[in-house]
Amino acid sequence: MHRYRSTRFLILATLLLAACNGGGSSSTPATTPAGIVHFVPNSHAFWSNPANWTTSFGPAYADITLASSNFVPCRGGPFALCYYSGPSSGAEDLSCTPTSDGNYANCNCFDIPYGVYFVDINAILNHAVYEKTVAQCGADGSLCATLNSAPVCANVNKGNLMPGSSVYSTFSFDCVPENGLGVTNCAQQPYAGCMTAPCFKTTQTGIVKCSCPVFNGPYQVGQNDQACTLGDNLVWSAAYAPPAATPTATPLPPGLSADTYKVMAADSRAAAVPAAVPSPPACLPDAPGGVGCPLYVPGTTVIPPDSGVDCAKVCDEYHTCLQPKGAQAGFTCDATLCTDECNDRDLVSVACQGLAGCDISEIVKAETAANCSCCASQLCGCDPSAKTNQAITALNQQQRDRGITPQCDINSTLCGTP
Repeated sequence: MHRYRSTRFLILATLLLAACNGGGSSSTPATTPAGIVHFVPNSHAFWSNPANWTTSFGPAYADITLASSNFVPCRGGPFALCYYSGPSSGAEDLSCTPTSDGNYANCNCFDIPYGVYFVDINAILNHAVYEKTVAQCGADGSLCATLNSAPVCANVNKGNLMPGSSVYSTFSFDCVPENGLGVTNCAQQPYAGCMTAPCFKTTQTGIVKCSCPVFNGPYQVGQNDQACTLGDNLVWSAAYAPPAATPTATPLPPGLSADTYKVMAADSRAAAVPAAVPSPPACLPDAPGGVGCPLYVPGTTVIPPDSGVDCAKVCDEYHTCLQPKGAQAGFTCDATLCTDECNDRDLVSVACQGLAGCDISEIVKAETAANCSCCASQLCGCDPSAKTNQAITALNQQQRDRGITPQCDINSTLCGTP
């Protein structure tokens, strides 16, 4: 099944995010890696003190979600996706092994090079950044519903949230069509709360290892019908939405295909679960899955006349953000990002290289105003260079070779040239 971000579906009321996990599947507990900074301030006692809890249900590293607005939206990267981490079985080893002292877990997570992601405001493990984010976004995050409006986004994108690491665990809808989305409620026992935990490169392509604090409490796993107790001394990467949490809306839109319905784990039992997932009040440009805006439709998608978008600035942002070999990163990223699937994360890494360090605020403004994804260059008539067109052509063919339909084949834009 091809996934492109114009597909619009509403996620059932399911789990909040299960942050990040990994580690080996050996039954021998791993030790906490020396020198890793897990918190700022880097004191387990500080964060475990009820006076410093971010909610009454537990500390920040318990990954508590009280409402879907707690997830503030960001765009950039790289970041880790640990929603599926815990077991060692599966196509990739996403195991999560506790350290010998039980305070942390070494967790294998998907390495996502660039895209739209969400941070649970209650689970920011840098106290100064948490306070700054709450001051701007409100305690529930509801004042930061637009991309990168929350201060924590800049810290993740710049790689300075935690000293000694530059990649952190967040939540995104990447890989949901391939791996599913659901909920399994589990009674109190240790689980890894990986939201904003520090992560590190591994020798395995597409996988990072995150060092996640462990909390002992009730939790939810982000898939249906899972065993709460894992063998081989493994723990789940999980999170907790208390029974009083505000549920996410559950209606399904007309026309949702049976395949998508199945893939999204639209189990009728999920509707009664009071867990929250990100549920933005409007579609988010370039986001995957049901929260993303549709692709550009020639002759239909336009910028509203009162939007204040400066197309000259939009094109300047496209033209001046260059990759090391000279291709314009905004164009190549748009051609690939909004049709990517979980098996082409390496292509997204190539296509979006360098974009995280560029100012694309007017591009985001244009796409937000027009409610479309990977579309600002089409909206404003920005033309890529010859070198960029060649790169786009190659990326489009690489997606086709993996069974993915590129944007060119959907709306005849961003097709490149030989």
